[in-house]
Amino acid sequence: MRKAIVFLLLILPFLSNAQERGVGVRFGEPFSITYKDFISDYISFEGMIGSAGVNSSSYYQRDFENNPPDGNAFYRSNSVKKGVSINARLAYHEDFSEAFGIDKGYILGYAGAGAQFRTTNVTFTYTLDQIDPEQPGLQEERTNVDFGPEAFVGFEYYFDDLPLNIFAEGGIFIELLDRIGHMKGQGGIGVRYVF
Repeated sequence: MRKAIVFLLLILPFLSNAQERGVGVRFGEPFSITYKDFISDYISFEGMIGSAGVNSSSYYQRDFENNPPDGNAFYRSNSVKKGVSINARLAYHEDFSEAFGIDKGYILGYAGAGAQFRTTNVTFTYTLDQIDPEQPGLQEERTNVDFGPEAFVGFEYYFDDLPLNIFAEGGIFIELLDRIGHMKGQGGIGVRYVF
């Protein structure tokens, strides 16, 4: 995570001059450092790098059973560590300040789509030939890689007196790589420094 922050700070001066670009933190699924820049009055680009949550145990059990390390392997359990999450997104924005009666600062509603790459590190514990509580478990480590599109909607508020914006959003991620069609709900809140 520290390398990602240093990288973002180093590339900021080289990115295009835009009206409301910002860098900040997104809390939620996935937890990320976010950089957002407007490429026109209504369209923004956002890049995020961080750590994505893990799937359910049954998700990883199904993965093990579809690709066992041995023909006689019986699944016992798994443990999962978060990996990396990288997002690239485009969004369309509309100003809703008048609709909400906001006269200080302004609020933008947005909707968009993007692509997401995420990994998790999984350690499977299993036995051979039969499920016997006395038999010591064998282990196999794998890196689970997921890739696919995401769609999202949200709102962000820009302060008049502070170079900050706050945002909240929700969306869905659909896997194309690893398990085609698996859907995962996502959402988050966050804050960006606007410059």
